[in-house]
Amino acid sequence: MSEATLQPVPANTTGIDRVRITQVEVIPVRIPFSAPFKIASGAARLTNDTLYVRLHTDAGITGLGETQAWRRQGSVETLASLIAAIETILAPHLTGRSPFAMNAIMADLDEALYNSFYAKAAIGDALMDLQGKLLGVPVHVLLGGRCRDWLEACAVLSIKPDFAETMDQARAFWDRGFTSFTFKVGLDTDADIRNTRTLREAFPDAILRIDANAAMGFDAAATLLERIAPYGIDAAEQLIALWDVEGMAELARRTTIPLMADECLGSDHDLMRIIQLRAARVLQTKVAKNGGIHRSRHLWALAHTAGMRIYPGNHPSTSVATASVVQLAAAWPGALLHGPFAVGITGALAADPVEQPLTMQGNRVLVPKGPGLGVTLDDDRIAALRVDL
Repeated sequence: MSEATLQPVPANTTGIDRVRITQVEVIPVRIPFSAPFKIASGAARLTNDTLYVRLHTDAGITGLGETQAWRRQGSVETLASLIAAIETILAPHLTGRSPFAMNAIMADLDEALYNSFYAKAAIGDALMDLQGKLLGVPVHVLLGGRCRDWLEACAVLSIKPDFAETMDQARAFWDRGFTSFTFKVGLDTDADIRNTRTLREAFPDAILRIDANAAMGFDAAATLLERIAPYGIDAAEQLIALWDVEGMAELARRTTIPLMADECLGSDHDLMRIIQLRAARVLQTKVAKNGGIHRSRHLWALAHTAGMRIYPGNHPSTSVATASVVQLAAAWPGALLHGPFAVGITGALAADPVEQPLTMQGNRVLVPKGPGLGVTLDDDRIAALRVDL
């Protein structure tokens, strides 16, 4: 794959070591879903609570990061608690410091507040966006250089009142060039078995994965895995409770379908436990859930060392957090599965409030070539979505 043409390094980069962060701005928005977004755990969502963090500097350059308030993912954070954590606890460790002191800053944030990866994700990604803009290069250059020109996304099929609607959704994605589906299960095991068969018969060449979002009991999950094994399922994602890693390991011993860890993975210690118990062969990270590019990169390296396949994921996000995943993936030299990292920009969200959304060709999201993350907020559109807390 050809190298991207990088923007010239600004002439004043000799002084960038003197640039300091002056303000940490939080921008809470509520973005509607295009249609109710339903998974097995919890009620259907009509809106997606999103938080942007914008770091201001004395050089007049800003850095941008995105996170979500997505509970039931090992997090209890809301928009209000995210803002409180950032403004009162984390921001004082940023103001007055160089955006290039990333390792020291992130270590200080960990010391100041345990876990809280959702809050730290937006800060870390904003730091990387800021570094790239100051140097005039994309984030993937900061991570070691570009290894791919695009990242292939899978289609996510949420739970519908009638499975015929899910099939219509799948056909629409297939016609757009998507070749892999992750469809939600976990409410009715018998229906899940029938629906798996229906999808496989309709799309014999598709890559099929299932995801219960930790909603199933052990016995139901074991039954489902046994009954759908003939249908060529590529992976089964987080079927049982996030705390039951031992149960996942037992399921893994009983099935030939590779299990995927998602909700049970927060920290590197969580991943070590998953590896030690052989509870999963596939790893999904989400930039918000797992602390942004900075921490997700470490998780990928650890998973790769353990021989796990990597499935780049995301909450339903706008182009900002999606760009974070794409930049991380662009610099990754190893294989990556078609992941659900672009669920927000492929149709789940009704708005993408950026000046220039990420470019898609079929199921491929192209790697942005601009400096930093390669995306900029559209402040007029943000104003229409902003919420006061």
